[in-house]
Amino acid sequence: MTEKPTDDARGGGVQSVVRSVQLLDALADAGGRMTHLELSTATGLPGATVHRLLQTLLQVGLVRQTPTREYALGPRLVTLGEAATMGFDVWAMPHLRRLVDEVGETANLAMFDRDAIVYVAQVPSSHSMRMFTEVGKRVETHCTGVGKAMLAQMTDADVVAIARRAGLSRKTDRTLTTEEDLLSALGEIRRDGYAVDDGEQELGVRCIAMPLPHTGRRFAVSVSGPAARVTADRDADIVPALRRAAAAIAAELTRYDA
Repeated sequence: MTEKPTDDARGGGVQSVVRSVQLLDALADAGGRMTHLELSTATGLPGATVHRLLQTLLQVGLVRQTPTREYALGPRLVTLGEAATMGFDVWAMPHLRRLVDEVGETANLAMFDRDAIVYVAQVPSSHSMRMFTEVGKRVETHCTGVGKAMLAQMTDADVVAIARRAGLSRKTDRTLTTEEDLLSALGEIRRDGYAVDDGEQELGVRCIAMPLPHTGRRFAVSVSGPAARVTADRDADIVPALRRAAAAIAAELTRYDA
């Protein structure tokens, strides 16, 4: 039977589309793999509805089924994600440029993706010695400012689960490599409202990062540069500029989520 379009509580949406997105979000939140029962429990949708929607998502490649009969995010999402990230230049870049003008260092926008971080937009500083983080590069969460900023938006249980799936590899002698140290650092980030990577990913590089407000754990913006220039003394100037940029970028992004 064809599902009748209905007005969704979020404002005139087609209910089956909204529910399909709920399933995809649940898979993403769980690290990309869940059983039929787990999806029903996580979304609160009836099992029959979940089954019907999954069959459609399987047909179009947005979901795939594993040999263990679990459901996982499908390959078509990779192409869609790549196309979507190209759009960040349109609405994020002006705010990143303004941030660079204010603080004089490289500005980055990063996104949480499958227990890791992906850089999706960047504006480099005008200094001859500057930080270049390639757009599209994947980095670990526990040793980067943007990663810790996003982890701080999660529960400790979720953080531990990610740490155990992805590991806590040592990049430098400053890298946080135990769950206890990571959780302690995240507590400070929640208190302060921003994260710092002081040589944890790469010696000689310091980064200050902040999550985008009202976007959950999905995005963070950062300022990075040589530790000799991006010193702790500059935090008082950089953090307010970073907060303004984060709010402006979040306002652009949430327009599409409304």
